[in-house]
Amino acid sequence: MVHHSGSIQSFKQQKGMNISKSEMVKETSLKPSRRSLPCLAQSYTYSQSLSQSTSLFQSNESESQAPTSVTSVSVDKAAQVSAEESKKDSVLNCSFTDLSDFCLALGKDKDYVDESEHANYDRSRLIRDSVIKDKPEPKPKLLSKNDMNYIASSGLLFKDGKKRIDYILVYRKSNIQYDRRNTFEKNLRAEGLMLEKEPAVANSDIMFIKIHIPWDTLCKYAERLNIRMPFRKKCYFTDRRSKSMGRMKKNLKKIMKWMPQNPMALDKSAFPDLEESECYTGPFSRARIHHFIINNKDTFFSNATRSRIVYHVLQRTKYENGISKVGICKLINNGAYEAAFPPHEGAYKSRQPIKTHGPQNNRHLLYERWARWGMWYKHQPLDLIRRYFGEKIGLYFAWLGWYTGMLIPAAIVGLCVFFYGLFTMNGSQVSQEICAAAEVFMCPLCDKNCSLQRLNDSCIYAKVTYLFDNGGTVFFAIFMAIWATVFLEFWKRRRSILTYAWDLIEWEEEEETLRPQFEAKYYTVERVNPITGKPEPHQPFSDKITRLLISVSGIFFMISLVITAVFAVVVYRLVVMEQFASFKWSFIKQHWQFATSAAGVCINFVIIMMLNVAYEKIAYLLTNLEYPRTESEWENSFALKMFLFQFVNLNSSIFYIAFFLGRFVGHPGNYNKLFNRWRLEECHPSGCLIDLCLQMGVIMFLKQIWNNFMELGYPLIQNWWSRHKIKRGIQDASLPQWENDWNLQPMNIHGLMDEYLEMVLQFGFTTIFVAAFPLAPLLALLNNIIEIRLDAYKFVTQWRRPLPARATDIGIWYGILEGIGILAVITNAFVIAITSDYIPRLVYEYKYGPCADRLENGDNCLKGYVNNSLSFFDLSELGIGKSGYCRYRDYRGPPWSSKPYEFTLQYWHILAARLAFIIVFEHLVFGIKSFIAFLIPDVPQDLYDRIRREKYLVQEMMYEAELEHLQQQRKKCGQPVHHEWP
Repeated sequence: MVHHSGSIQSFKQQKGMNISKSEMVKETSLKPSRRSLPCLAQSYTYSQSLSQSTSLFQSNESESQAPTSVTSVSVDKAAQVSAEESKKDSVLNCSFTDLSDFCLALGKDKDYVDESEHANYDRSRLIRDSVIKDKPEPKPKLLSKNDMNYIASSGLLFKDGKKRIDYILVYRKSNIQYDRRNTFEKNLRAEGLMLEKEPAVANSDIMFIKIHIPWDTLCKYAERLNIRMPFRKKCYFTDRRSKSMGRMKKNLKKIMKWMPQNPMALDKSAFPDLEESECYTGPFSRARIHHFIINNKDTFFSNATRSRIVYHVLQRTKYENGISKVGICKLINNGAYEAAFPPHEGAYKSRQPIKTHGPQNNRHLLYERWARWGMWYKHQPLDLIRRYFGEKIGLYFAWLGWYTGMLIPAAIVGLCVFFYGLFTMNGSQVSQEICAAAEVFMCPLCDKNCSLQRLNDSCIYAKVTYLFDNGGTVFFAIFMAIWATVFLEFWKRRRSILTYAWDLIEWEEEEETLRPQFEAKYYTVERVNPITGKPEPHQPFSDKITRLLISVSGIFFMISLVITAVFAVVVYRLVVMEQFASFKWSFIKQHWQFATSAAGVCINFVIIMMLNVAYEKIAYLLTNLEYPRTESEWENSFALKMFLFQFVNLNSSIFYIAFFLGRFVGHPGNYNKLFNRWRLEECHPSGCLIDLCLQMGVIMFLKQIWNNFMELGYPLIQNWWSRHKIKRGIQDASLPQWENDWNLQPMNIHGLMDEYLEMVLQFGFTTIFVAAFPLAPLLALLNNIIEIRLDAYKFVTQWRRPLPARATDIGIWYGILEGIGILAVITNAFVIAITSDYIPRLVYEYKYGPCADRLENGDNCLKGYVNNSLSFFDLSELGIGKSGYCRYRDYRGPPWSSKPYEFTLQYWHILAARLAFIIVFEHLVFGIKSFIAFLIPDVPQDLYDRIRREKYLVQEMMYEAELEHLQQQRKKCGQPVHHEWP
């Protein structure tokens, strides 16, 4: 004991020096027991963490009771409250000095020094250095200087230079809600938090409250929130096959070194060694703190974890007497505080190049290796994104990157279909017949100002229609339906790999705490939670159903409002149709149908943008009316409402054009009219598909431009104006980091909802009507390449740091994507069967064309199709003073037949073929989708085996740790030591 203490004292004299790996001494392995593990002797970090944990708790008391500056309530009282709570929460029977004796008895190496006693520490001494590797490779340090010194220089510490800032509160001095703030801050100190106030440099009315959470409080809430922390280095079960595979992988890596480097791969030399997943983790417990690897108390809990714990306290602290008077969110809504956010780790730019001097902090590294536009072709550093922004944002960027990568084959196939139509356009029999029909006159498409039109006037429209309506359309629709299934199934595999690597396998939604609003509303009604066995507030079933019915009624009301807006656009098109036909400008007069469609699309887009503003507020009110139980339930409910609103808003006009435009117009001489006044709009002589393509292309293009501007352009302008006002008010003054963050734009109050919603709606555009617009995947791919870097730049540079939240998947969005995939199959079947001319051409080719009775080489089976698809009408019946016949698109009998203007037998043949095609197409594609989903497992087999193996090893390790702890207790008390449980 004396020798060990002397070695520690001699080492303390060498401050600032790092321990090299060669100086580390291996510990004596634990004595094997009946259930000893294969890797137990290899992991010597266990006993090392015991000594560290004892010194951490011993050295913590002085820090936690250190006074802070600018506090209105004495810190001594807060220290007393913290000490009382620590006594109540402590469940350890042995003193920490006894634990240190326990470490010495286990063969603790003599040169070990507890780093927590020093202010200076190096991030290179993390978990990865606690295990000696056979061939260590030099890794670059994340920071080129001491961590705490850099944090202090960046303004991330209290004035004493020791306590780091974990959260920032902002309020205005002119705000009169003093009592609420004072009560809230007093209660925060009672919870164990430390506060320090400091006025803003640029604005004398702004006051910042810096929050630090000490070690005792961290441990208490980490245990309460079941936060998983590392406790043992991982060791993997290997057999002969896996060993041989390992040798093959090593040989393959040697061969790959001689190959050219993938330009999309990241340069990992600049990244820190992210090996948190190389340790087993378990729920943190102060009673079992000797289990965990605690090299340094300042880095044991990450910045993201510290921020989450502080936010948990802020959300559940009262500011007035009353059940519902709780939470920082309500204080911000009431105006008592202006904002609450975790600070960034520093500036995202540096005067020194990153290649020579290294990154200054994680934010700087993310900007240089992820957020810059020059990195658009590189893979994303998902592990670093997750470390800085949390698992929830990390999963969003992982999903967005996966979706963008999967769009590449879809865009290539869609481009091939488009070029196939482009190269075969001039050879199309239908286009040739339309362009050559100079003597065929079409019936007037409106009553007053429209005249007879030659069929060959629509030659250009016929060729453009052929680009999107050719032989490859059916193949591409089937391909995209299968693509959507493959994309979703392989995303589930990718998600399982990420959740394993990010230690989210054991994290369940049940671990989420209740929303403060839910607790305040239903605190009088309690029910025992079947998971935890503890009583908690409960929402009665009758109350839940009533609120749900009101919410559903509001949703249907908004959907009906959207349909009303679409109907208004349809009426507008009917009204202006004849106005454009009599326009003085010859170009508009000649292409009045195109002008009508383009004007209707633009007006529809404006209405869409205006309604979106109302949707967000109404969805927010309806969701709060339901009182969801947890934050994830609130987000899922809000996201579903926003998706329904915006999906109907965006696609209702497209559905009208695809399935209703020109279907119920009647025929010349007997047209159907709206309100007996306006004649219903007809399709162009070349078909309705060109209108559908125009509607999709314009809305998709304009919406992406608008979204990109609102996501990046608007925050850039806001931040520029804030910096301009600061420079105008003060000169040559450097602002602290928290004030720089205050001048940035806050993240959307709804989190990632807008980001997911934009991409999911785009996924709908890409799949639902892809048979009518094969270039949609290409446009989506180009947009997403920009979107990834745009979102990255926005998160890193233009937004305040969001709260690092945890999540295991993308939430309700996966179910919405599956629903869109099913709807896409049905919609594409109807588009091909009803909107396009694929089925009429097919029926003519095999039933009424020249190839109906014989199949001879060289015959053009579509010869005469255009003439066959046009019916005759007697012009003398129109009363316009002209005689002869005009043609119109329909299958009706001619005027000289026994049943003039009645549907012919060919019409019924085509209708039956369309219905048969829809049934066959849907069953075929759904069968293929189900078979592919069955073949692709959600979790890779090797990952499944590894997860099961690790669960077994964790149980064994916990057994061994408790057994060794019990042995030392017996040895200390002079009782006989057993290697098995008594």
